[in-house]
Amino acid sequence: MWILHHKIRSDGTFERYKARLVGDGRSQQVGIDCYETFSPVVKPATIRTVLSIAISKEWPIYQLDVKNAFLHGNLNETVYILKQAPRAWYQRFADFASKVGFQHSQCDHSLFIYHRGRDIAYLLLYVDDIVLTTSSDELRSKLMVLFSHEFAMKDLGPLSSFLGISVTRHATGLFLTQHAYATDIINRVGMKTCNAVTTPVDTLGKMSTSDSPLISNPTEYRSLAGGLQYLTFTRPDISYAVQQICLHMHDPHENHLLALKRIIRYLQGTSALGLHISKSTSHNLVGFTDADWAGCPDTRRSTSGYCVYLGEIYCPGHQNDKLLCLVLVPKPNIGVFLTW
Repeated sequence: MWILHHKIRSDGTFERYKARLVGDGRSQQVGIDCYETFSPVVKPATIRTVLSIAISKEWPIYQLDVKNAFLHGNLNETVYILKQAPRAWYQRFADFASKVGFQHSQCDHSLFIYHRGRDIAYLLLYVDDIVLTTSSDELRSKLMVLFSHEFAMKDLGPLSSFLGISVTRHATGLFLTQHAYATDIINRVGMKTCNAVTTPVDTLGKMSTSDSPLISNPTEYRSLAGGLQYLTFTRPDISYAVQQICLHMHDPHENHLLALKRIIRYLQGTSALGLHISKSTSHNLVGFTDADWAGCPDTRRSTSGYCVYLGEIYCPGHQNDKLLCLVLVPKPNIGVFLTW
């Protein structure tokens, strides 16, 4: 089928009409006519880390866009509709990046690293969107020329919008926000006139799996839970609450839906919040961990969690209280947020 939609600029204005031909794969069965899948998607923690390093070193950060990226993939078989197009495109891009001196990270294969003497560059690949930061403008120009000769690539200038995330530069770093995306989630569930709450989760107890009736539309629940997961990219304050509702995506009940709607009510009053990434003189990794005792109401198992920060951690007035550092905003705020 053809999917037609409008491509919108970062400021919300119309850019152009866009069409995509897709194959309907709903009837496919894993192991019969559907095998392994692949998508060249960089991890959020990798993006935050690279942006933090670039800001601390005052490197330029640019965004590139590859036109018709999937058409650049090399095919090893005859096909009528390109299957595994992301894998073919990624392999083509990775092979060329290797030729010009890049190596992909072992922790995240969508992060490519260039290091020749004093010249350093980091390239983040998210399907056909690219973020490039280099140690000098000369190196950036050189690399962009090399890639432009190989692929139909468009220079979008300094990073201002990436994957639906608005990026604003300020005197000390970057401010990342998903305000438009949060507003879209609120509107999608029909809660744009709801009353806001001050916390995203009820801290009195954990949700059980069977203390309320099943909901009538679990598909909508899963869709909203997935949308909230992506919002945690710039909203670590909802990470725990979102993690709790995602535990029950396979079998959601009424109490789980109420918990999900509480997160949305919290977003109603905080949709403009985001993530500040500031300069840091330290690049140390600092981790915190803790666990409760038999906290799960169904299995009585304990729940553990951890939080990892890169750079300085600022807990005003409580420098020695490590637990408090988990809930206060760190400086810079770019850690891997996995909470309990």
